[in-house]
Amino acid sequence: MTTGLPYRLGIIGAGNMGLAILAGALDGGVLQAGEVAVYDIDARARQRAGASGVAVLSDDAEVCARSAMILFAVKPQQIAEALRLSGMSIEDKAVMSIVAGVDSIRFRSMASGDIRLLRVLPNTPALVREGVFALAADTDFTAEELDWAVSLYTSLGIVERLPEAQLDAVCGLSGGAPAYVAMFVEALADGGVKQGLSREVALRLAMQSCLGSAKMLIDTAMHPALLKDMVASPAGTTIEACSILEKGAFRGTLIAAVAAASERSEQLGSTGF
Repeated sequence: MTTGLPYRLGIIGAGNMGLAILAGALDGGVLQAGEVAVYDIDARARQRAGASGVAVLSDDAEVCARSAMILFAVKPQQIAEALRLSGMSIEDKAVMSIVAGVDSIRFRSMASGDIRLLRVLPNTPALVREGVFALAADTDFTAEELDWAVSLYTSLGIVERLPEAQLDAVCGLSGGAPAYVAMFVEALADGGVKQGLSREVALRLAMQSCLGSAKMLIDTAMHPALLKDMVASPAGTTIEACSILEKGAFRGTLIAAVAAASERSEQLGSTGF
């Protein structure tokens, strides 16, 4: 992606996710520090971004005016103001948004100029290069711009291209999954503590067991039910535990949780914050 502008990517918002994407792009060689400009309203965030060697500019409009592609990585409550401050500097630019709950129609309605838009839904494991990035398939990015965006997010995890209408479901599943998994790990460790393990040992066992199980499913392409059956031997300890989880509606509760989060995402997109 070649342009006559000084920066290939401008980032508005240098919070955890914005900085994770920046770090992944730099570490993966997708971008050089001199090709990136950043602005955040928070001085400490600007300082953290500047420590990576990228340019920290004076405001939103300057970042947008001097960058070929812009990534909006602000909180949902801040996007209207960020777009207002960007003004016409985003006119005819390729714009990526990771702002939760703001669909492309609403985003375009708040932008001052005509833009090409790619909506992206990430999750926080991008911070350790194991993220999930859902990219709206219904985008007006050029083929070159889209290829470059895919290479950027692939440096941070896996990429799925989906109809934008499915991004609320992604929000409910992978967007919230780090919280669900963290709760599961904590509860699993609590069970170990209840049985006499130290907190430190119980947490290590719980975390590694989750990591190993997920890796096993990924590496072998095994269906989760088969892994469960491998572990749950007849009249054994695991099947006894599984029966308790079923009595507690473990799977049904997770399904309902994903549905509730998806519905909330849809509500945010239609009613605001």
